[in-house]
Amino acid sequence: MSVRCRFAPAPSGQLHVGGARTALFNWMFARHQEGAFILRVEDTDASRVTEESVDQLKEALRWLGLDWDEGPDAGGDAGPYRQTERLEVYREVAADLRNRDLAYPCYCTPEELAERRKAAEARGEPPRYDGRCRRLTDEERAAFEAEGRPAALRFATGGKDVTVNDLIRGEATFPGSDIEDFIVMRSNGVPTYLLAAAVDDHRMGMTHVIRGEDLFASTPRQMLLFEAFGANPPRYAHVPLIVGPDRQPLSKRHGAVAVETFREEGILPEALFNYLALLGWSPGEEEILPREELIRRFDISAVQHHPAAFDPQKLEWMNGHYIRELPDEELTARVMPFLRDAGIDADDATVLAAVPFIKERMKTLREAGDLLRFLFEDVTPDQRASKVIAKAGPAHLKEAAARLAEVEEWRAPEIERVLTELQEGSGLSRREAWQPVRAAVTGSTVSPPLFESIELLGRERTLERLDRSAGNSPPES
Repeated sequence: MSVRCRFAPAPSGQLHVGGARTALFNWMFARHQEGAFILRVEDTDASRVTEESVDQLKEALRWLGLDWDEGPDAGGDAGPYRQTERLEVYREVAADLRNRDLAYPCYCTPEELAERRKAAEARGEPPRYDGRCRRLTDEERAAFEAEGRPAALRFATGGKDVTVNDLIRGEATFPGSDIEDFIVMRSNGVPTYLLAAAVDDHRMGMTHVIRGEDLFASTPRQMLLFEAFGANPPRYAHVPLIVGPDRQPLSKRHGAVAVETFREEGILPEALFNYLALLGWSPGEEEILPREELIRRFDISAVQHHPAAFDPQKLEWMNGHYIRELPDEELTARVMPFLRDAGIDADDATVLAAVPFIKERMKTLREAGDLLRFLFEDVTPDQRASKVIAKAGPAHLKEAAARLAEVEEWRAPEIERVLTELQEGSGLSRREAWQPVRAAVTGSTVSPPLFESIELLGRERTLERLDRSAGNSPPES
């Protein structure tokens, strides 16, 4: 049978990197096996899932390069692929389970359930459902129906042990005594996750279910549902959680956690794809690998058992590598939106000329704004640059301006020759001689290489900034 796996989120906001990694592992597994990757939207919780969130999800997946063979916007023979469009399917299955005495109506109110669980805890017993409504007589059920009491539908587990052979976690047996009768259909006619996911995985022909380990506890109950359907369950693989530096589940307190946020910060999709692929799985000693090679090497059984720590610094290091590998024209195209977002009115030609000199200094695309702003706007030296200018004194900057004014060919090599002569004649180190010039012309002590920066800025603006900084400098003490 051809491999079929899915990513089935309940989108309620931006795509968390944990969900993105789960989608990525499913996608790589499907592509490695030459199978199908299906996107299914679990949107039965109308209080959480919005249309905007669904659109955000699809856009984030597309940005990462994760295309789906079946699902919203792609179609497929197993659709529809949104659970709100499959409610009748779930109700038909629930009715069939009840007709076969595999499920029964439960009239217990939330208050009654809470009271009984509290009493069980007080007795030192597990706070699970006690099966009361399974033992109701026909007369007792009729009485509840007559008073109009709402009823959920519970699946009767039968007390059977269930063994899960997980592709990542290995084999685990769940004692039947620990698996309580569980709700499959709420009293309002909306299915629970346990039923809807199992029905969809069955009807859509999923061969493998790769999902977060937080859903591991639901697996034995869904396997019991597959048995009730008269079908073999898929193979399960539960991926460990992603944690922060403090080993706690990754959340906003650790910084950026959403795919959209990393995109806005200037992380390349190629870098985030590569980084997430290595969160909990290793293809070997190499860390920078194109997605085709990651797909070729991917092995779900080699995913580690313990949580993977998210390291933003390593992601930025990897992003810097991918930035340096981009052709200048491509890097220019990717940088331009970030310059516009920073309010910089940049032209493509100047940026194209500048990117060869900044790509070695960039870890994110957003950093291009700080590095290139001086080329497109008049700048005021920042606090650090002002200190450097003040320390050098006006005479040094005036001499630099005078020497540069005599340069005939305004090119980086000639600019370097002139400023080197100034440095050597002054008895200053290169840093002492050149850093004040950099601070004056770029407004910062961090910029593209100095001589290329001056060439790109042009003679007139360079001399004007040097003269202005010299005039504004305090007198030497």
